[in-house]
Amino acid sequence: MKSTPRTAPSRRAASPAARSAAGPPDPWPPAGPGGRLQIADVRPAVDGGRRPARAVPGERFRVSATVFREGQESIAAHVVLAHRNGSGSRRIPMTEAVPGTDRFAADVAADREGDWTYRVEAWTDPVATWLQVAAAKVPALVDLDLVFAEGQLLLQRVRAGEDEPPNRRERELLERAEAVLADTARSPGERLAGVLAPRVAAVLAAHPLRELLTADRDLPLRVDRERALYGAWYEFFPRSEGAVLDPSDPGHPRSGTLRTAAERLAGVAAMGFDVVYLPPVHPIGFSGRKGPNNTVGAGKDGPGSPWAIGAATGGHDAVHPDLGTLADFDHFTATAAGLGLEVALDFALQCSPDHPWVQEHPEWFRRQLDGTIAYAENPPKKYQDIYPIHFGSDFEGILKESLRVLRHWMDHGVTIFRVDNPHTKPVIFWERLIADIHATDPQVVFLAEAFTRPAMMRALAKAGFHQSYSYFTWRETKQELAEYLGELAGVGETADDTAADDTAAYLRPNLFVNTPDILPDHLRDAPPAAFAVRAVLAAVAGPSWGVYAGFELYESAATAPGSQEYLNSEKYQYRPRDWQAAERSGASLAPLITRLNRLRREHPALHELRNLRLHRTDNDALLCFSKRAGEGEAADWVLAVVNLDPHQAQEGLVHLDLPELGLEPGEEFTVHDELGGTRYRWGAVNYVRLDPRQQVAHLFTPGPAQL
Repeated sequence: MKSTPRTAPSRRAASPAARSAAGPPDPWPPAGPGGRLQIADVRPAVDGGRRPARAVPGERFRVSATVFREGQESIAAHVVLAHRNGSGSRRIPMTEAVPGTDRFAADVAADREGDWTYRVEAWTDPVATWLQVAAAKVPALVDLDLVFAEGQLLLQRVRAGEDEPPNRRERELLERAEAVLADTARSPGERLAGVLAPRVAAVLAAHPLRELLTADRDLPLRVDRERALYGAWYEFFPRSEGAVLDPSDPGHPRSGTLRTAAERLAGVAAMGFDVVYLPPVHPIGFSGRKGPNNTVGAGKDGPGSPWAIGAATGGHDAVHPDLGTLADFDHFTATAAGLGLEVALDFALQCSPDHPWVQEHPEWFRRQLDGTIAYAENPPKKYQDIYPIHFGSDFEGILKESLRVLRHWMDHGVTIFRVDNPHTKPVIFWERLIADIHATDPQVVFLAEAFTRPAMMRALAKAGFHQSYSYFTWRETKQELAEYLGELAGVGETADDTAADDTAAYLRPNLFVNTPDILPDHLRDAPPAAFAVRAVLAAVAGPSWGVYAGFELYESAATAPGSQEYLNSEKYQYRPRDWQAAERSGASLAPLITRLNRLRREHPALHELRNLRLHRTDNDALLCFSKRAGEGEAADWVLAVVNLDPHQAQEGLVHLDLPELGLEPGEEFTVHDELGGTRYRWGAVNYVRLDPRQQVAHLFTPGPAQL
């Protein structure tokens, strides 16, 4: 048997630290996707990265990825967030969410509007690898000379600034740590402690040695203005404000105007709303005009549905003569702006049979076999007064005219469009239209009125809509609300984040409590407490919520038992309301709405969507959730406990996940009830009793340390 020559290299594998201390290894295969380091399943990646994720300035969102490589070397990762114009690039360190899962994550936030990119980068971290080896060998007094020599070489590499050169103070700290490592007069523990000192560790973390640096692809991020995520909306019909219904001449009512409607804006602003939303203000056709309660045949003086757009007096770019003129519309938007309100206008891409488009663009409508144009239907609903647009013959012409109409109203102070029934039009149409507006006027916000199938709702959001109506309007039980609100917020189902839904990365819900089309079952002939419950849920659970006029007056009569249509719906007739009389009598929810909107403005935690966290209760009539923003002393949180039963008192135990509030397990703390004005000393488990005749919910914020 031949002996191994003394000059032959040892067959024993070198330690990971020894292999990298002297310098970075030869990167074979070359660093990059598919190389030594693997980066997989980066989230969010909307449509595989073909469409942008969405955020607003300062809004935190989580980026996660699975990162791994062969062997025992330590790896690290970060997110690179960069503005498209090349400025503002920064790196955000990622941490392993659960040790041993290889799932890394970081919360990132862009600081201004615009188009951004984000990507995950990973590398082998020789310093972390050495620290892991040293932590095992130094206490065991194994290979001390080698371990400390490797550490000195690594400190020299960091000091030399292979990637991000340290400053003079940082270099001095590293030199002292290196001297301690080399000081054989010290004990092994003392020598290692010099590197573990907090200030030295901070320098090493700030100036990592990135070996085999591997970058995944850039993913797009669009950062919109805050109103795309946060705001309180109020919808009302201008024609009802100031309308006159003369009992002596009931067949000839008189419409309110944009001028009389402007007088209502002060009351809307006083309730704390941010957006006033108007149904279409355009001329209404006479053909098939609808009368009270959706009857066919409105009569000579029936106002008809505002969504039956177009008459001899004009189309989508005109103001209904009964409402006034463009100058009156300008007065309305100026009055709103002076009160801090933005104006949202309905954009309904459909028309009355009397619309000028029918004669000017006959190719925009689908003809039946007998040559007539079929009116719109959404069984069992029939819209004899409306023609739908057909996109098969002149897509480009319809797009051009739609852009002209939108820009016309933008020139008159409209900053937001609520789009009616977008799910009945091609998704690619909206993608191109919104992109065209965004290219020149990125501040304009689009809300999709899309009560439709989940796939279409998501597709519209991905195509560019900033907000969407949601199924919240129909969710009633604790289980329904918890599941759906969790879905909207993108709450993950597993600790490693792999099962988290990316919905919140692109779809922003607007939690409307009611609409002119929808009187939800839970509000039909319901007590005032039912309205209060829905207001609290919508205003606190989501950053955007909406109210249709009459909600605050507890309007709840339906056309028939089981119907979701309002009796004497404002869609087909004037509905003047005596707001002052209702408030004087106390028959108004306006005080609670005002309090909720003020609370929303005071607490940044309520400006976000993805921070909602659910807490357990042992009563299915009690729903508990929290929202938190910020960390440490700057942290802000709101904790809601809501009685979902508007008819009787409910009681039970609330089990809090205290770390979700930024608190330690077992910690006791003081809470202040923003609705009741009382304070309590709470902990992980707490008793609650809520009587809807007095108070439907607790909205807790942090109280002083001592009661």
